Order: sequence, then structure tokens, then C-alpha cells
Amino acid sequence: MKILTKFNKRDLWSIPNVLCYIRFLLIPIFVMQYIRAEEPKQYMQAAAIVLASGLTDFLDGFIARTFNMVTELGKLLDPLADKLTQASLIFVLIVEIKWMFLLLILFVAMQLFMFIAGLAMLKKDKRLDGSKWFGRVSTAVFYAVMLVLVALPELSEATQNILMMVCGIFLTMSFALYIREYIRMYMEAVQEERA
Repeated sequence: MKILTKFNKRDLWSIPNVLCYIRFLLIPIFVMQYIRAEEPKQYMQAAAIVLASGLTDFLDGFIARTFNMVTELGKLLDPLADKLTQASLIFVLIVEIKWMFLLLILFVAMQLFMFIAGLAMLKKDKRLDGSKWFGRVSTAVFYAVMLVLVALPELSEATQNILMMVCGIFLTMSFALYIREYIRMYMEAVQEERA
């Protein structure tokens, strides 16, 4: 695929990409901290790791855009780090929270669609140019909800359900808007092929 020819060895060590590597490293650290947590302080430490990952995510995007350090490798690494971090949050919480599996189903459906639609668009030499505003809002809500659920495991079931419902609404909205975006891209590609 053409995208692979755009990778540059120098890009491996750009600041935004190094911040992505840090996010990858934080995933197993978070999982181990959360699994071993027994006291409120330990859950707070796990939440602090999630917060550090979220801040690193914000920083790598901010630096890449502000200082013109956007790279093809970064465009691949950043969403991958996001999805793996989000998946790790859902998987550790699914054991503790009764209805978390519903968020897991929605998350998996969305990621499968994005992957398949992304591959289909790559074959037509098109792809999304970075995340959209609705994706960023949905991700911010997701992290905020997960941060609270990780930090405060003693929340009532009703409160947990409300938080997951809010998260689910934003994920669904983002999913629907991404479907619309990919349909638009597909229609454009078809028109270009006919022209």
C-alpha cells in the first residue's frame, strides 16, 4: 500500500511519536496496577496512570499540529495507542461492572467498522485525515467516565450505569457520524472514478 512508502526513519523519534510510545508502555503498567489494587489509594494510582496517558495523548496531538510534526507513522500510532488504551480500560472494568459488556460490544462494533471502512477507502487511495471533532469529544467523554470508574470502584451501581449510559450515547453519536463520513468519502471516490 502507498501509505507504507511514506514512513521516514527520522519520524521514529519525533517528539509526538515518542509520546505515543510512552502511551503504549503505560497500558500494561495501568492493567497491573488496577488488577493488584485493593485500597482506595491504589485505585487512585491506577486512575493517575490513565490521566497521564490522556495528557500524553493531548500533548502528542498538540505538539504535532502546532510545530508541524505530523508524520505518517504518527497517524498510524496515535489511533492505535488510543484504541489499545480504551480496550484495556474496558477489559479491566468488565470484571467489576455488571453492564460494561454492553460498552464492549459497542466499542468492538465501532472499531471493526472503522477498520474495514478504512481498508476499503485505502484501496480507493482515500482515508480520513486525522480524527474528527465528534471523535475527539467522544474520546474525551470516554476517558472522563473511565477515569471516574477506575478511581472510584465503590460507586453505586446506579451511578455506574448512568456514567456508562452517557459514555454509550457519545460513542453511538460518534459511530453514526463516522458512518456518515465514510459514506460521503465512498460517494466522492465513486464520482471520481466515473469522471
